[in-house]
Amino acid sequence: MQNIIQGNFGDNGQLFFEIDLITSNGLDLRVDAMLDTGFTGFIAINKQDLEYLDWAYIGRGISTNC
Repeated sequence: MQNIIQGNFGDNGQLFFEIDLITSNGLDLRVDAMLDTGFTGFIAINKQDLEYLDWAYIGRGISTNC
């Protein structure tokens, strides 16, 4: 049986769906994610979520792809 991802569209046509993030101690945290077809291998995340997940902060960047 194949899993199917379900989502919804935002006001500007963005596609949102739920993903599970896993903290460093194995706790699952379900969050909404937006599909970005210009994915560069990086993730944008709020500081409080980064701290809650106990993930390492590796740097800050600004995307110029608009």
